[in-house]
Amino acid sequence: MPLSMTDRDKLKPNIAEKEFLTLAYDRFYDLFEEIILDSFWENDHQYRFSKIKDIFGVYSELLNYAPLKWTIEHLKKIRPPMEAEIGGELFKFIRHIVTHFPFFDRWDDIWIDRQIINWNKEKQSIDKFLCKYEGHKQVKYRFWEADKKRMTYLSINFSNNYTNGEKIFLKDVLSEKKE
Repeated sequence: MPLSMTDRDKLKPNIAEKEFLTLAYDRFYDLFEEIILDSFWENDHQYRFSKIKDIFGVYSELLNYAPLKWTIEHLKKIRPPMEAEIGGELFKFIRHIVTHFPFFDRWDDIWIDRQIINWNKEKQSIDKFLCKYEGHKQVKYRFWEADKKRMTYLSINFSNNYTNGEKIFLKDVLSEKKE
């Protein structure tokens, strides 16, 4: 369906949005280009973790930009099941964990459970995500690395026992290193 002139004007970023988007996209792509390199995995775990935390943070902030929200909602209708959720909900879930529980300095050590998630207030975003996707089958996600001429695969796994208090390691939800 074609956009009206009013809708098209809404898509044009204002000055503040342009400045934010420039900073965010520049940082995201700088991080992405570093993380995608095979040599990235030769860095120590704290360095890798800091870069991975940063990219999840930047991407999550980008998701606040309305046209990106519209795009993700559109993807939910036209792409395979769970692809849009991975692009939005999963990234925010991980960002919230590394932000609100800054007790770990390596990806493989991060763990949560229902008690720790709800220690202060119940039914917040992390808890809602884990309850919503509890028992959901594994999701395989892939993307093309044009410079390497290969597909990269990621597997996203969901807990079967979150509501029963199971300890969930982030590495079991999403591996730090691509497959």
